[in-house]
Amino acid sequence: MYKVMAVNAGSSSLKYKLFEMPEEKVICSGLAERIGHEDGIFKIKFNGQEVKEVLPILDHSRAVELTIEALLKYGIVKTLDEIKCLGHRVVQGGKYFSKSADFNQQYTEDKIAELIPLDPLHAPAHLTGFHAFKDALPNCPAIAVFDTAFHQTMEPEDYLFPIPYEMSEKFACRRYGAHGTSHNYLADKAIAEYLGGKKNTRIITCHVGSGASLAAVRDGKCVATSMGLTPLGGVMMGTRSGDIDPSVCNYLVSCTGKTSEEVYDILNKKSGLLGVSGVSNDSRDVEEAANKGDERSIIACKRCARRVADYIGKYSVRRGGAAMLIYSAGIGENSAFLRELILKDVEEALGLDIDYKVNVEKNHQEVVLSTEKSKILVAVIPTDEEVMIARDCVKFLEGTL
Repeated sequence: MYKVMAVNAGSSSLKYKLFEMPEEKVICSGLAERIGHEDGIFKIKFNGQEVKEVLPILDHSRAVELTIEALLKYGIVKTLDEIKCLGHRVVQGGKYFSKSADFNQQYTEDKIAELIPLDPLHAPAHLTGFHAFKDALPNCPAIAVFDTAFHQTMEPEDYLFPIPYEMSEKFACRRYGAHGTSHNYLADKAIAEYLGGKKNTRIITCHVGSGASLAAVRDGKCVATSMGLTPLGGVMMGTRSGDIDPSVCNYLVSCTGKTSEEVYDILNKKSGLLGVSGVSNDSRDVEEAANKGDERSIIACKRCARRVADYIGKYSVRRGGAAMLIYSAGIGENSAFLRELILKDVEEALGLDIDYKVNVEKNHQEVVLSTEKSKILVAVIPTDEEVMIARDCVKFLEGTL
């Protein structure tokens, strides 16, 4: 048996789960947020209880110290030697990583640093989190688990952009996708528990949250995904525009006098649900406003649903149909309203028969939404990226990664 920790270091946060493997039992979970502030928040959950503190957390090193102190203070581990491996979530692995890698190798760290221009928000935080844990647990092996790795099975005709080929090659400018760890988990669970094996399985996974992406999966491997060079591409999200006419950026530069960098920032941080609704980047707030009759919020919800529906239709055609359609992540798991909007857009074309009463009554749960009359199985499956990280830790320790 192994105790392994899944770590997700963000720009101002640090999330973690400690597992007992291979049982996949969560021993504890926690979060440090508002890193860099005097009023940082530290939480840890264990044995059915939660401890929360508000205190200065000025950097990631302090967040790691608090985590380790709590593990020992509350007797979650007797010694730090009980932790046999750390698995760090890394958003961008570029073209270099098709699976998880030994983080302690200089090559891994160097390549993540090289890819910072593709992920300036997350990559530096991942490296900071890795070094903070390395300083605190110098003898504990660590691996990097890449969001982009699952999508490395795409063919060139799916990942290349229609730009001059030499630019694609020289600058590694291509579709990388994101949320791969989540899409991988959902596909594996669907194959094992719903479809009875990998052979001839065609699945569309919808990781729909504040950040969102879809993937087309054939026999357990990704063949297409919606996010592009960066997480800005694909469907409409909380603050991100998703796919737009490429000329929009240049047009807005000429109209507003803003720089291309400023417009790019708007597309990343002020568009999507927030930009269209003018209410919030949180789908719950926009949904509430829409249900009260706010016109822009209604449009925002319909636009969000339409973009997801477009990709579902696209991937269904791309793979000659689908055996299963899966909803997951914050919106996919918890918004019966937006799920219904999406399903209504595709049900006739795909031959779906959905129990919309179940969609509402079983919200927030793992549940099958389709009836026996449906041509495609439709289900809500809560994602679990952390357990995928923990599984790769075990593979690394056993030399099978």
